Amino acid sequence: MEQGQPLYFRSGLRFLWKWISRLAAAFLLFTLLSVLAFKWINPPTTSFMLQRHLSAWWYGAQEYRMQQEWMPWERISPHLKMAVITAEDQRFATHWGIDLSSVQDALQEYERGESLRGASTISQQLAKNLYLTPNRSYLRKGLEAWFALWMELLMGKQRILEIYLNVVEFGEGIYGVEAAAQHFFGVPADRLDRYRSALMATVLPAPHRYDLAHPSPYMYERQAWILRYMNLLGNEQYLEQLD
Repeated sequence: MEQGQPLYFRSGLRFLWKWISRLAAAFLLFTLLSVLAFKWINPPTTSFMLQRHLSAWWYGAQEYRMQQEWMPWERISPHLKMAVITAEDQRFATHWGIDLSSVQDALQEYERGESLRGASTISQQLAKNLYLTPNRSYLRKGLEAWFALWMELLMGKQRILEIYLNVVEFGEGIYGVEAAAQHFFGVPADRLDRYRSALMATVLPAPHRYDLAHPSPYMYERQAWILRYMNLLGNEQYLEQLD
């Protein structure tokens, strides 16, 4: 029996390694195919949208309605593109999906006794919206980074930002810039001016905490900050780096 145990153990390890290798290969294939598909095909839904639908059904929220209308890159106001970049990810044009400088800054602030803030890039936030859940964990952050890196490699900056602006939530059931612009301001997304664009960016990434229909004093302060830094980043000249 003792002589047979090492052989059985090695056989079990080979079996386990074979299945782990298969799962890893399948996950890599899923990542590549889905990211490449979204490079050309607009995602019909996202993980966040599906989870919200399921939650509404589970709790019997019959009044819940989702609003979304896809807008291509050319029909989204450049002011809004810049406002979101300024508010969410000022190094968007130069990083590869993960902003290590922002992560380091956030950790240093935490070590000084400040609250731990998020350091997710727009690419990571899109990955979370498309594939993952809002629940925080080290596993989710790892998967977020995994998908973000592949999206940066295969999609390109413009496409990442285009999808993000079309799927991110701006209010209860209001997804994407067109639905938000029409709902809150009564104008299409390509007619948003600097001031409305900056105000819209103040609700990200916490649309259930801030209300565009009734902006708080903090949101107006944040709007002024975004407008100021949009100028410092170069406004539309910054967007030329995303080509």
